[in-house]
This record gives sequence, C-alpha cells and structure tokens, in this order.
Amino acid sequence: MIGFTVNPVIILSALLSLVSLGIAIFAIIKYRELYQHYDMFMRGRDAETLEDFIYNEKEEIMALQEEDKNNKEAMRVMNRSLRASFQKTGIVHYDAFSGMGGKMSFAMAVLDYTNSGFVLNCMHSREGCFLYIKEIDAGATDTALGAEEKEALERALGYIKD
Repeated sequence: MIGFTVNPVIILSALLSLVSLGIAIFAIIKYRELYQHYDMFMRGRDAETLEDFIYNEKEEIMALQEEDKNNKEAMRVMNRSLRASFQKTGIVHYDAFSGMGGKMSFAMAVLDYTNSGFVLNCMHSREGCFLYIKEIDAGATDTALGAEEKEALERALGYIKD
C-alpha cells in the first residue's frame, strides 16, 4: 500500500487561501457598488456636474434669503399698521331718558394698541338722537366722562369682563 499522508500545514494554507479568495471577491463587489454610487453622485441624475449642483443650490439659498428679508420687512410694516389700528372696544347700552324703554342709547369706547382713541356716546330720545365724542389718550381723557362712558372705556381697557 502506498501511504499518503496529508500535511496539516497544507490543509490550513488551503483553507486560508479559500477564505482570502472569498474576502477578495466580497471586497471587489463592494468596491463596484461604491464606485457606482460615487459615479452617480459626481454625474448627477441628469448628467449634471457636482459643481453645477452646488452653484444652483447657492443661488437658491441666496434667493430664499432675499425673500426672507422682504417678508420680515413686510411683517414690520404690517405690525406698525396693526398697532395704529383700533383693536379694543367696549360698549354699554343704557336708557338715557327714563320711560323710553329698550335701552336705545349706548356709549362705545374704541382704542388702539396704546389705549388711545375715542368714546362715542349716542343718546336716543323721542325728539331725536344726540351724539357726543370724547378723545382718549393713553387710557385717560381731560374731559369728564359719564358713568356709561367710563364703563365703556373700562370694558375696552379690559378692566371689566362681559
């Protein structure tokens, strides 16, 4: 009989060679996938270069910054207009002349952001309607206010809740 002995070093080196070959094949496959992603990134989907893409993004960002600046200025203008507009109101219905019934008279306060504006008092009677207006500056007036006018002003200022 012919004796055939297998050297364990040969078996081990053969196994290591197979493992190394498997790792090399895996690395080649991963390299190709990575290269395809890199190539697509550099060329872009529409054959656009990376430089063109970055330039277009920069222009878009600059346009958005300009639009943001314009929007902020428009908001400042609107805020100034809003503060100058009448925002607060208070109204009180009352019977100016006893016996008339129906509380046809009223006092109405109209104020802006700085609590400036006017109090309008409309007194209704059988003979006609009388209308009075008094200016309000920073929540106060130099003219004496009637009870209903004062209550309307306090409602507009938020001191009295409905």
